[in-house]
Amino acid sequence: MSNRPLRVWLALGLLTVVVYFLLPPHHWYGDLVYEVIGVMSSAVIVAGVRRHRPARQRIWYCIAVGQLIWVLGDMTFTVYNYVLHREPFPSPADGFYLGAYPVVIAGLFILVRGRTSGRDRAGLIDACIVATGLGLLCWAFLMRPIVEDSSLSPVAGVISLAYPALDVVMIAMIARLFTGPGARTPSYRFLMAAAVLMAGSDIIFSVLTAFFSYQGGAVDVGWLLSYLMWGAAALHPSMRSLSEPATDLVARLTRPRLALLAAASLLAPGLLLVQGLHDPRHVDWIANGVGAVVLFLLVLVRMSGLVSQVQEQAVRDELTRLGNRRLLHRHTEEALGRLAPDTVHVALIDLDDFKTVNDRLGHHVGDDLLTAVAARLTEVTDPGTVVVRLGGDEFAMLLAPASLSEADATVRRVAEELRRPLHAGEHELLMRASIGVTDAIDAQEPRELLRRADVAMYAAKDQGKQRVARYESQMDLHSVEEARLGAQLRHAIDAGEMHLVYQPIVELPHGGIVGTEALVRWQHPEHGVVSPGLFIPVAERNGLIVPLGDWILREACRQASLWQDTPGAQNLRRISVNVSARQLREPDFAATVAGILRDNGLEPSRLVVEVTETAVFDGGAALDSVWALHRLGVTIALDDFGTGHSSLGLLRTCPTDILKVDKSFVDEVGDGGDQDVIAAALIQIASGLHLQAIAEGVETCAQAEHLHRLGYRYAQGYYFARPMPATAIIELLRATTPRVTGSLLAPSP
Repeated sequence: MSNRPLRVWLALGLLTVVVYFLLPPHHWYGDLVYEVIGVMSSAVIVAGVRRHRPARQRIWYCIAVGQLIWVLGDMTFTVYNYVLHREPFPSPADGFYLGAYPVVIAGLFILVRGRTSGRDRAGLIDACIVATGLGLLCWAFLMRPIVEDSSLSPVAGVISLAYPALDVVMIAMIARLFTGPGARTPSYRFLMAAAVLMAGSDIIFSVLTAFFSYQGGAVDVGWLLSYLMWGAAALHPSMRSLSEPATDLVARLTRPRLALLAAASLLAPGLLLVQGLHDPRHVDWIANGVGAVVLFLLVLVRMSGLVSQVQEQAVRDELTRLGNRRLLHRHTEEALGRLAPDTVHVALIDLDDFKTVNDRLGHHVGDDLLTAVAARLTEVTDPGTVVVRLGGDEFAMLLAPASLSEADATVRRVAEELRRPLHAGEHELLMRASIGVTDAIDAQEPRELLRRADVAMYAAKDQGKQRVARYESQMDLHSVEEARLGAQLRHAIDAGEMHLVYQPIVELPHGGIVGTEALVRWQHPEHGVVSPGLFIPVAERNGLIVPLGDWILREACRQASLWQDTPGAQNLRRISVNVSARQLREPDFAATVAGILRDNGLEPSRLVVEVTETAVFDGGAALDSVWALHRLGVTIALDDFGTGHSSLGLLRTCPTDILKVDKSFVDEVGDGGDQDVIAAALIQIASGLHLQAIAEGVETCAQAEHLHRLGYRYAQGYYFARPMPATAIIELLRATTPRVTGSLLAPSP
């Protein structure tokens, strides 16, 4: 109950029901109160429709009209009873009563069709089982006695049979609503309660009048409360979404539902048992036999459908409703058996940085994103394409039959569509996907196709913007080499084969060393020095970057702690360490850094953590870690600044102390080209924001001089010094003597 009109309606309605029963029985004003409640119910339903504007208004208008027709029947009966002093049967009142049923049932039928879109066959069968069982009871106790009653005229007999027959139809609609899929909103529950009260009261009334006498009482409570519930259903705001199609088109076979079906299925044998014990000579063999056969067939069909449903669910992803790995394997195996290898293609799609979405926005948004990706893939691919979710953020497609050009065109189309914004919850997200695709030439096993697509997908991750790659045999060599390198790297970390070198950062114009950047090197016992360009990407992909980065931080801080106590090294104010996005996403990364600083007795401000723009662009856990480091007092540097697509915007969200201007903007400074303009703009931005700017990759004296004229006061590069061991840094500090080179004082080589 979330709005005032609903609360007022329920309060006044319940009060009126109490007043009705407090009035003396068998008086016209009691019937008048009863009829006023019915008219008000119809008016309240119309008011609810006008207030909430549901998509399918016909549902509510049918129910409102049905209630009004029912009230007309009550009014007609009142006139006969209190004005004409007659109680004829049949009468025009029966025409109104019987006419109300089809109108209300039509409204409920529209509701059922809207929620299920006609695709919940299991729910339909369940409703038929319940209706058949209860219909059998109605026949045995209500309809059969009417048929056997010779005192009734043909018209009276037909009308008498029409009441329980329509009640059975009403029960079938209630069972369909009960067993159908979709959300059970408050409006839906009110509606169900109204229908149950209406049909239940009718059946109880029919039983009482058939075997006893009824002078008013408990049954009237049911009818009055049904009026109240119809109105409450229309007044609740959730009535707007009452008829929306269910996202899950199949209602689940829950325990209450199973118990209801079991009870309905046992009604036929139960009725046969009761009749046999009461009077074996009057057992209704035909009705019981027909009912038992119908129930048996319905249960049989339901069980076969349940088996099919279980089999279907076994090859479906529960979240996205796409197929899963098992379905892909089955279809790929079939395609390999009947099609030419060059017409069978498998594409593997991996969402880049999906973990960031989960960390930043929550797993519920991540689930919505996966569902949106699944819908996008289904929309942009042909109907014959098998699209599956393999698990996590990985999807796959089977394109068969398809030529090479057709398959590549589909993959390119998918790649383009995945670059468009995706709606997840209340967010509009931009994602990148890496796609690997392969054909079946020389591969006759589904797992081999998926392996090749996986190899191509990892190759696509290294291709920059396009991020789409088709499998080639040499990729296997690279993949094997990468796996071998990863295994050796794990051993190298444990065996002490890694070491750090330090590249000086100098102050312009005199070239004095003010800090260093720690760079990791791998001295392989057999192959010599392994380039960081080879093993760092491998460490990023296999997760070894976390323990490797932890070791680098500890070793760099240990060395900085030694330098602060070394004579002649007082000017080494800071040591810089590169930190990857994978490290920043570790939940306790800031605490790890704090522990390392504490263990080495190093002031937080003397440690510079260098992060790339791409590492913190998407926010989330990585950006949270940077903020935590900033609050700790650690100096934050944006590395390779200017190469990202949102550099300026990032300065507003990421706490930054130092901008490291990328080498690409330094290479051609002084030539009067675009690089001069960009380099000048970047130093102006840094100065305006009170940030230090360090020019990276300075290789010539001319570059150093021009950068100084632009306003740069810090730089690093091969012109000043190459990366070197820690001992060489101290020797360089002791041996360096300034010399004048033009207008710039630079260190001696």
